[in-house]
Amino acid sequence: MDLIAELSARLPRERLLTDVASRERYRHDAAAWTPSAAPAVVALPETLEEVVAVVEAAGATGTPIVPRGAGTGLAGGANSTEGCIVLSLERMREIGPVDAAERTVVVQAGVLNEDLRRHVAEHGLWYPPDPASRAISTIGGNIATNAGGICCVKYGVTTDYVLGLTVVTADAQVARIGRATAKGVTGYDLTSLIVGSEGTLAIVVDATVRLLPLGGREDRALTATFASLPAAGEAVEAIARAGVVPAALELIDRTCLQAVQAWQDLGIADDAAAMLLIHLDEPGETGEALAAEVEALLRGAGATGVELASSTEEADRLLLARRLAHPALERYGSVLSEDVCVPRSRVAEMLGRIEAIAREADLTIANIAHAGDGNLHPLIVAPAGDEAARARALVAVDRIAEEGRALGGTVTGEHGVGLLKLAGAAAELDPAELAMHAAIKHALDPRGLLNPGKAFPPVGT
Repeated sequence: MDLIAELSARLPRERLLTDVASRERYRHDAAAWTPSAAPAVVALPETLEEVVAVVEAAGATGTPIVPRGAGTGLAGGANSTEGCIVLSLERMREIGPVDAAERTVVVQAGVLNEDLRRHVAEHGLWYPPDPASRAISTIGGNIATNAGGICCVKYGVTTDYVLGLTVVTADAQVARIGRATAKGVTGYDLTSLIVGSEGTLAIVVDATVRLLPLGGREDRALTATFASLPAAGEAVEAIARAGVVPAALELIDRTCLQAVQAWQDLGIADDAAAMLLIHLDEPGETGEALAAEVEALLRGAGATGVELASSTEEADRLLLARRLAHPALERYGSVLSEDVCVPRSRVAEMLGRIEAIAREADLTIANIAHAGDGNLHPLIVAPAGDEAARARALVAVDRIAEEGRALGGTVTGEHGVGLLKLAGAAAELDPAELAMHAAIKHALDPRGLLNPGKAFPPVGT
């Protein structure tokens, strides 16, 4: 049965891309170093009915489907396979009416995170999940990977804000799961099962998300520099021991700081081994007292310098180094963004182990981290065209995952497993867990057509 004929019979021809250039453009996500192959076709549905039509055509022809948002994923979760359908939800960008009383809104999968945040702000509300890619990543992609972000240490990750979903199942059925109410425990929590499943169990078309009030917060930011990573790690531990929960607690290491300083000259001290960036949002005198407490904790841990923002604009300036880290490193070559999570008390030790891996592999590995929740993002740099360095980088990915697990951590905190982390996931998940994954996958997708080979390794690996 001809795939293109089946698709063309079910939805407008302009929704289908079959030319070589388009198929290459949708071949992989931002994890370009992971395996991929050109799809047979790219489908661009604009309605729920058209998503169903694509899944029906896939079922009729036995063709795998790779769901995709904006292609900003960092683990290869949206990489296409030979002869598959790439089903892009990018054109599904409707935001429903905001329910200000219930603090909810229904949003389609192709809506950009930043667009949703901007839209609900007009109603005095806030959508907290804020991945670094929020200006270019979609809500559907955020749901697929259970994305976190800078403020998740205090406000949680995507799954904490998804109440319900409209999905298309592998057999082309429409299922509306979850709820629209503040509470609800009827049946299994299928919504949480789909969030983070990387498109392997169902195709997310829209989501009912929970919102928070926008007002009542005041931005305060502090930066602190340290002469050593252990000192920065002690500061993170001291803040945690004190019971302080910042809105954000980010760490940037020497390599990132030097790259940012060389590019933008932000006045970062040459001898800084690490910088902590702390964002507090408690209002009024409470916020002022908390900022003073945090400053004392930073100095007590050995900070060589502490700066406190005096305004929102100043807070943005202090947080600029974090936002510039990745593009600053891209000036030196291709960057592979890793993702590993360890207990907060082991952050400094994990950074030391990453430094050792960098020396062994003869690679530049810079580090940014959501230190408040132990989520590290080693940034592995390989000079353009240096295939040997790329090969060593992929080995380093597995080594970093091994060291993270050895410290009681997990191989991914927010990027997902995709293809990049399959080996790490195989080592982390025990046989009983893998069997449960396989059973769920078979129950919901018995023919294995939805994003095959992603999210978890095959049983027996």
